[in-house]
Amino acid sequence: MRDTPAPGVATAGGVPAGALTVFAPDGIGEIAAGDDLAAIILAATGAFLVDGDILAVTSKIVSKAEGRQVAAADREQAITDETVRVVATREHPGGVTRIVENRQGLVLAAAGVDASNTADGTVLLLPLDPDASARALCAALRDRTGLRLGVLITDTAGRPWREGQTDITIGAAGLAVLDDLRGTDDSSGKRLDVTVAAVADEIAGAADLVKGKTSGNPVAVMRGLARLVGDLDSADARGATRLLRPSDQDMFRLGSTEAYAEGFLAGQAAAAAAAAAADAARDVDPA
Repeated sequence: MRDTPAPGVATAGGVPAGALTVFAPDGIGEIAAGDDLAAIILAATGAFLVDGDILAVTSKIVSKAEGRQVAAADREQAITDETVRVVATREHPGGVTRIVENRQGLVLAAAGVDASNTADGTVLLLPLDPDASARALCAALRDRTGLRLGVLITDTAGRPWREGQTDITIGAAGLAVLDDLRGTDDSSGKRLDVTVAAVADEIAGAADLVKGKTSGNPVAVMRGLARLVGDLDSADARGATRLLRPSDQDMFRLGSTEAYAEGFLAGQAAAAAAAAAADAARDVDPA
């Protein structure tokens, strides 16, 4: 199947094999609780979607459609309410930055609670179950178009060891989120033993280049990765949760200050236990 260029996307001499196209359509306005997000997205994109396209949808509009815009006089309390584990904190002149694990299992600054692009006195919480949201939206888009589409729900996050932020995938349906290359050979014939590409996050980052943060275009379409798109029930049933590293494999589960404090307390407890054991031994054998 040959890709059809989207309106506003310049092409020169056709699209070479393996090329990717990503574009963000206009026409998606403000979203309110209860809106039919699939219908709104199709009104902006439906005229030029093709089989195998992947839609990257900003979590903000999903949260708004699902009524996750809540009153919050104190954003910090909203962050606390969404936190299940504190990973790291750091004070700065403007307050305290908190890196936490939220209810969805994501490790993010401020638990993903967002006060931008929302009315004063309110904050946006992330979708309660981003994978379920992606699956419902993907199913609706496929049903109404008859096309085999993939859907990603994206959010902005910082990264350890790197400055700046990029978009990542927090919900997915209809496509593989990881491309497992283990057991294959590289271009030099060497076996790959650890390479698993986080393709859903790579798509999310690329999509953000055309969506932007202030352009008001919350949906991007990626074309050229149809190999990742599959049946809704078999493409990757676990969705974006597959991207979450299991805690027993997490080498950086705590920030440095928190790890030091935890180690210090553990050391004190061990010293106290050793002293108590020594006292008990002396009481048993005074000699």
